[in-house]
Amino acid sequence: MGDRLHWKRVSIRRRRFLQFALGLGFAAFTGCFAPNSRDEARPLVVSTNTILTDLTQRLAQDTIRLVSILKPGDDPHVYEPVPRDTQAIEQADLILYNGYNLEPALIRLIQSGSTRGRSLAVGEVVPPLQLAEKGHRLPDPHVWGNVQNVIPMVRAIAQALITLLPAAQARFETQATTLIQELEHLDQWIRAQIQTIPPHQRKLVTTHDAFQYYGQAYGLELAGTLIGISTEEQPSAQTVKRLVTAIKQAGVPAIFAETTINPALLRTVAEEAGVQLAPQELYSDSIGAAGSGADSYITMMMANTTAIATALGGTVKPFSLPQQGQG
Repeated sequence: MGDRLHWKRVSIRRRRFLQFALGLGFAAFTGCFAPNSRDEARPLVVSTNTILTDLTQRLAQDTIRLVSILKPGDDPHVYEPVPRDTQAIEQADLILYNGYNLEPALIRLIQSGSTRGRSLAVGEVVPPLQLAEKGHRLPDPHVWGNVQNVIPMVRAIAQALITLLPAAQARFETQATTLIQELEHLDQWIRAQIQTIPPHQRKLVTTHDAFQYYGQAYGLELAGTLIGISTEEQPSAQTVKRLVTAIKQAGVPAIFAETTINPALLRTVAEEAGVQLAPQELYSDSIGAAGSGADSYITMMMANTTAIATALGGTVKPFSLPQQGQG
């Protein structure tokens, strides 16, 4: 019990620090909820997580006021709304959230009926894979792990923006076409990098079950899905022992921590299992802070793929976006 309480306190302290420190840098990207008279001429769009914020910003640019509730490093699974979140949601003309219970407290707030604008569960335009959780089969909310899933998400956001601002339809459609072209190119690049990993080493072990879509799409066996650690629970000594045993049996050269979870546990497990803890943490539920090299959805996926491929024995070629108008 003492170990579980210690891990919980460490996790809470780390999360609060990230919310404060990273939120300062993210404010310049999302804007603050303090509209002036010029801003009030534009509709207010609220997004719940950083991935949706990035995609929406790419599509809408300066046509809207965009407020992101979660900041880089925030964990949507455990985030609890604060008063300014309630204010933003109540006054929003459009609310974009992931759905599939990724952000449970925010979803409850959005669905409480105290909103004036339309809300859209963007992630739920994608048919979900399933996760086993506490004896139940539930939709896996981490749909963006497969880049192909993000394409219908982009189209759904664009259509919601068109409904909100019909006069800007041509602009939204142009931005969506460009972004989708980049996503198609990114999808192909990821596939090529993962293929450089020796086949017997294409096994991924992470701290919680956030990479099922990624693994299925790009050919990685998710050894960690059988032994994954929820962001809402602290593992027991028995779980740690099971982790070490399973990692040894899997024969992976490296395991991965994630940016939203304290890496201390996995560092211990890696040492006991005799494998490398990959030097680069993976971005699972949030993009990185400004200047991190993962501060957009595309660069986040690039950073994750680079970290995975190099740690598992593959190689990585530079990623470059296609020229405008090219496929």
